[in-house]
Amino acid sequence: MDDIDRELLALLQADATQSYAALGEAVGLSSGATHERVRKLRRRGVIRRTSVEVDPAAVGKGVAAFVMIDANAWMGGAETAEALAALPWIEEAHVVAGSASLLVKVRTSSTEDLQAVLKHLHDVRGVTGTRTVVVLETFFERPLDPRGDRP
Repeated sequence: MDDIDRELLALLQADATQSYAALGEAVGLSSGATHERVRKLRRRGVIRRTSVEVDPAAVGKGVAAFVMIDANAWMGGAETAEALAALPWIEEAHVVAGSASLLVKVRTSSTEDLQAVLKHLHDVRGVTGTRTVVVLETFFERPLDPRGDRP
């Protein structure tokens, strides 16, 4: 992956609806060459999907929380991944090192619904406990910068 690919990724992250002509103009390529580069990035799995970012509060999911999950066994397998993926309130799930085994990001419409999600998490095989941090305000959520750690 070269600097042009990285710049295309950054431009697409900012606005994935841009035409290949506009993207090409921004990076100094023709529309056709830009289309081919983006196609290759998709084929290689660098671009996983194209999606729309929705304001969670606007669709009634204004409560965000991070839940650290304790377990009595290794939780890094497919069974755990499938069990967590089956819970639609979970936006992200990570196997972590440290005092917890897993970290999940949850969005719900209320704290009562969050409590119900925590009950579902306790039904996952191996889970022995949870510690929850409720988000009061989000300053920003930043996508990965494919151009690197530029100042």
